[in-house]
Amino acid sequence: MEYLVNYYDKLLGASAEHLQIVLVSMVLSLAAAMALTALCNVFPVISGWMLGFLSVIYSIPSLAMLAVLIPVTGLGSTTAVIVLVIYNQYLLLRNFLAGLDGVDQSIIEAAAGLGMSSWQILVKIKLPLSKRALIAGVRIALVSTVSIATIAASINAGGLGTILFDGLRTMNISKILWGSALSALLAIVLDWFLGSVENRMIKHEENSVQHFKRE
Repeated sequence: MEYLVNYYDKLLGASAEHLQIVLVSMVLSLAAAMALTALCNVFPVISGWMLGFLSVIYSIPSLAMLAVLIPVTGLGSTTAVIVLVIYNQYLLLRNFLAGLDGVDQSIIEAAAGLGMSSWQILVKIKLPLSKRALIAGVRIALVSTVSIATIAASINAGGLGTILFDGLRTMNISKILWGSALSALLAIVLDWFLGSVENRMIKHEENSVQHFKRE
């Protein structure tokens, strides 16, 4: 607690940097994952190959991936964001495709029978019916992003990892504990936020169904 009182400004600054890296990475990751999902929806034959390739990329240790990109993009948050976006593609695309594939085929056939195009079926039928799986994928990717962003401090990307690694280098237990605790707390809070959004969506759906039945 003494460290918190004396250096709260550093902890707040590192937390803000960490959150910024996470949010920027997630926005770019979602944009890329949605594009890949749409591509796999139009060309289903490539979905297996795409997931296989991304799973190989995901198996590469994060430090190794960061080291590979340093000669190209240099030290700093840019390299960290690129690596985080690359890693998130496997987590997001796997859950997105699983959610879309889980939609009842009879519903899709009925929509096609009404004259809907494949794009209309994706936007108006598949996405609304698979949003639970989509949110689950985002939650997994978000927690993973928070943890890998901590490691990215080793390449001067900033964030809570700077406090943690500085504590490891100087054997400062207070820095180690606060760096670890705040990283874990950030992941828990963000996951809780998305979980609350998911629960509200579920309750809204249930209320809508009950209202429709009463009508």
